Amino acid sequence: MVRGPAGTCREEAGEEDVKPAPDRPNAYRAPEARVPGARPSQKSDEYSVGVLLLELLTGRSPEQASPSGSSASFSGPSAAEGQKAHGVKQRLSCWDDGAGMITQCPIQPNTTFTYRFNVTGQEGTLWWHAHVSILRATLHGIIIIRPKSGSYPFEKPHMDVPVIIGEWWQRDLMKVDKNFSNGGHFSDNPAGATINGKLGDLYNCSGFVEDNFVLNVEQGKTYMLRLVNAVLFSEYYFKVAGHKFTVVGADANYVKPYTTDVIAVAPGETIDVLMVADAPPCRYYMVALANQPPAPDPQIPVFMSRGVVQYKNAPIDVGNNCTKEALMPEMPNQHDTMVSFYFHGNLSGMAGHPLLAQIKGHIDEHLFIALGKGSICKGNKPSCKRGGSGEAIEVAYMNNVSFHLPEKMSILEARQYAKTNGAFMGVQDLPSRPPRSFNFTDPALIPVVPGGKLEELEATRKATTMRRFAHNAVVEVVFQSTATMQSDSNPMHLHGHDFFVLAQGHGNYNPARDVSGYNLVDPALKNTVQVPRLGWAAIRFVADNPGAWFMHCHFEFHIAMGMATVFEVANGPTVDETLPPPPSDLPKCTNVKE
Repeated sequence: MVRGPAGTCREEAGEEDVKPAPDRPNAYRAPEARVPGARPSQKSDEYSVGVLLLELLTGRSPEQASPSGSSASFSGPSAAEGQKAHGVKQRLSCWDDGAGMITQCPIQPNTTFTYRFNVTGQEGTLWWHAHVSILRATLHGIIIIRPKSGSYPFEKPHMDVPVIIGEWWQRDLMKVDKNFSNGGHFSDNPAGATINGKLGDLYNCSGFVEDNFVLNVEQGKTYMLRLVNAVLFSEYYFKVAGHKFTVVGADANYVKPYTTDVIAVAPGETIDVLMVADAPPCRYYMVALANQPPAPDPQIPVFMSRGVVQYKNAPIDVGNNCTKEALMPEMPNQHDTMVSFYFHGNLSGMAGHPLLAQIKGHIDEHLFIALGKGSICKGNKPSCKRGGSGEAIEVAYMNNVSFHLPEKMSILEARQYAKTNGAFMGVQDLPSRPPRSFNFTDPALIPVVPGGKLEELEATRKATTMRRFAHNAVVEVVFQSTATMQSDSNPMHLHGHDFFVLAQGHGNYNPARDVSGYNLVDPALKNTVQVPRLGWAAIRFVADNPGAWFMHCHFEFHIAMGMATVFEVANGPTVDETLPPPPSDLPKCTNVKE
């Protein structure tokens, strides 16, 4: 990407990669999702990007967002895809989870499918996005579930403010996805970062400075900023100059409040913070900055977007120390991943959760999952040269197996079909541990070079993998990030369940040392855990929701390259613990490979 003095977003892409939009000559435009009643935003302080789904969920205005305990539904757009209500537990409604080829075949062009689910017991911020290919880059929005009682475990804010961190793309997203599915291409980057769909004044894509998202505030009032990281590739740091935040929620679960001046939000995560407008009346930048591991990891351009917090009736006067130019916060270094480590380490849950007693007892299933990258030989050859020779394709894996999506039938349909005839596709068990132990976090494994230390560990295989759990089983998973080909963090997301984050650490996980440090008193309850760079994270959950649930990294290049698996949860002994049959209008697969 070439970035000019004011942040021009212009990519070195071939003409075939860029499709002009009528109102912006250099902008890629994805197929539009036509939604009844949805209106494009005309002002920078309107949050149409953030409230689209809320209108669909309830038929109400955004100010009357979905109350906890209500059911909800929305229809898919006219594009071949599935829609995922990210973080909604889908209790006994796995058919409506929206994961393409996991729970359903994609919604075909010019057809619709209505998702129906219940949000009982959930409060806070979630989001929705396409879950086929890489289309979530442009198809996403926010879900806000407010307490049915109207009361919060903290002082009620004066206003909800959706803050969706996204990306502006000028490339054919289907080609980007294909590139990553065939080994990755680190030149496939977005043109810029956005806040609520606004590029901000660091960019001049069309020859003039782009608009900022503007939040107008009043002195002394409290604002609930509901942050969503909807980007494909990067964790972001978020700050507002002159202001601090009180963190009160994460992934639609309340956390013990704590104060900070910087938020770290990984792809797939949502973070709720209270911000009091207690600074001198003026204009203050809110900034979202992408982080990344330092070299020798492959480096991508710096991505940053700015919005503005603007006090009403602020005196724009040099004598009052409030100039027209907004005040800029001091941002962390983009390579300082310790900011994320400490932020996520400070998250703790509310004591007294009913499942805490269960996860403290007997653990039925233990998984140690190494997250990394390797390679497979081109053309399915049994052997080939590696070390960047060109004879192999880079893939991402879990325990040295790169996930292969089914091509003829979704896994959940196959599960249902297997009840009647005993057949269940070519699914293999995900190994409980990697096939060999090594120093997972050795930086010498990062370079992909002939004869390098990594080469003997590169060989990987592809398969459709699954782990099957008995109903109500207590499962512990330890995720180990590795340095194979890169040392990045890994935001791991589980569909259909929340899990308790018990601990995180750097280096190689050592149960003899690390289990004693588990937080079994007030662990944070999440659906996405940021596994630290060159480190590990331990989670536990109760497998009490029958179905086939996708578990994957939320970095899009990782999931496209195979860092995923499926957790199948068995039905319970009663009707109330049994997944119902599929809906009659479940999308059918077409154009599948024979």
